[in-house]
Order: sequence, then C-alpha cells, then structure tokens
Amino acid sequence: MHSPGHVAVTDEKARDEFWPRYLEVIRHYSKIRGFAVPTKESFLYEIGPQGALYVGSPGTVAQKIAANLTTLGANRFDLKYGMGGLSHEALMTNIELYGTEVIPRVRELLA
Repeated sequence: MHSPGHVAVTDEKARDEFWPRYLEVIRHYSKIRGFAVPTKESFLYEIGPQGALYVGSPGTVAQKIAANLTTLGANRFDLKYGMGGLSHEALMTNIELYGTEVIPRVRELLA
C-alpha cells in the first residue's frame, strides 16, 4: 500500500509544513479533475487515525502505518513524500526520519 505523507520532528511541525502545500496542490488539481478543495477540518480528519494521509512525528506515522498494515493484511508500505512546494530541508528531514525512525518503529510494532 502507499499513501501521501510527511514526517517531521513533531506532529505540529509536520502539519504546519504539509498543510499549505497540500492545499495548494489539491486546489490546483481540483480545477482540472473536479476534486473537492480540502478544508482545515477535512485535512485534520485525513491525518487522523481514519484518514488516508500519513502526516506527523515518527511515532504518529509509525503507529498509523502499523495499524493499517495489520488491518489490511498488507506487508508493504510506501510513503509518497515530496509534496510540491516543501523546502529542501523539510524534504530531507522527512526522508531521514522515515528511514531512521519510522521504519524501525513499524518493524517493532509489527514484531
């Protein structure tokens, strides 16, 4: 399975970095593809336990990945990172945290 997301040091930082970029990208494509433009409320739902976005701290993202892999009986997850407009620093931090903290935590949670 795969889904868009963003990992930062804290949940708040991840939300603050991702939300404006996500809104901009979806707003652009909504004109072409007829998507509904997200609201802050719908975004918060999507990053929550029942939503499709994996945005948060390493612990938050790892818990959501592990829970959904278990629920769906899946054995693979790919984080679709790199939302347009994110700074290079935010993108590199995302990659580092995903590889060094999220993946090991998911493995621990699934063991």
